[in-house]
Amino acid sequence: MEPVVSFDDIKAAAQRLVGIVNRTAVLTSRTLDARVGAQVFLKCENFQRTGAFKLRGAYNTISRLNAEQRRRGVVAFSSGNHAQGVALAGKLLDAPAVIVMPYDAPGVKMRATREYGAEIILYDRVEQSREEIARRLCDERGLSLVPPFDHPYIIAGQGTAALELVTDVPDLDMLLAPVGGGGLISGCSIAAHALRPQMRVIGVEPENANDAFLSLQKGERVTTSQAQSVGDGLLPTAPGKITFPIMRQHLDSIALISDHEMIDAVFFLLERLKILVEPSGAAPVAALMSGHVTGLAGKKIGVILSGGNIDPLRLAEFLAGNHQTAKAKA
Repeated sequence: MEPVVSFDDIKAAAQRLVGIVNRTAVLTSRTLDARVGAQVFLKCENFQRTGAFKLRGAYNTISRLNAEQRRRGVVAFSSGNHAQGVALAGKLLDAPAVIVMPYDAPGVKMRATREYGAEIILYDRVEQSREEIARRLCDERGLSLVPPFDHPYIIAGQGTAALELVTDVPDLDMLLAPVGGGGLISGCSIAAHALRPQMRVIGVEPENANDAFLSLQKGERVTTSQAQSVGDGLLPTAPGKITFPIMRQHLDSIALISDHEMIDAVFFLLERLKILVEPSGAAPVAALMSGHVTGLAGKKIGVILSGGNIDPLRLAEFLAGNHQTAKAKA
């Protein structure tokens, strides 16, 4: 069977994104290298427009709609980063955007989504189905759905992050990326293996939102209950129908991390590299720093820092907690 997403699709997406997305920086840290015993190259999608990688897939998808579809508008469901990506992509492509967001979405992400011109419809993530709300809006208003991860154009767009990283650092031995629904890791793994087939690709999930980990163990898609985590971008309850077979083909493994480990990674990146990364985006660094990934010695490790959209008040809570922990250890 022909793959649903090919490397040619990712290269075509990269051409559409020229002048639209930032070619984000790749940073290094001697302190991080010494701590994990490897050379680590951080692809900083926290520097991307909207503060996260999601604009890549959103723009690639909306740009493929015809003029009438764009005129009617698009709908998406998201806790934040995909919402902002769709909102900005819609604005750039003259496609009105409606975003279905949970009431408890981070305030900084909700405000930015509105500022990009999107209409927000709030829902209760425990009592209501965001997919059902979005489908109803498609039927009632004639909107086109832009899903958060399980779509070939989304996956191809997200894969451009790894295309850039491996082009900049062509001799990577390993690539780590966060796993929510699998759009980012799927696109990135396709790009990585097209450019360097021997590369190990490792996903990172919260330990209490481990649907992809369980699915790969079982060999079929597993649905888990809705979890709570500081990694709010990594909480889908099942991998996608399209992303799961890609993950099965390309992923070496999935590392599971705790909320505390994610917060430690956020603190480390802020203190040592002076960059702000949200817990979901810091998940791969958390996995490296906590020893959840083996075989690092002397290797070159690529890491996708997927986003930096963290509510300032939430960040203050994390920093205060780390300060109290440090005092207790002193």
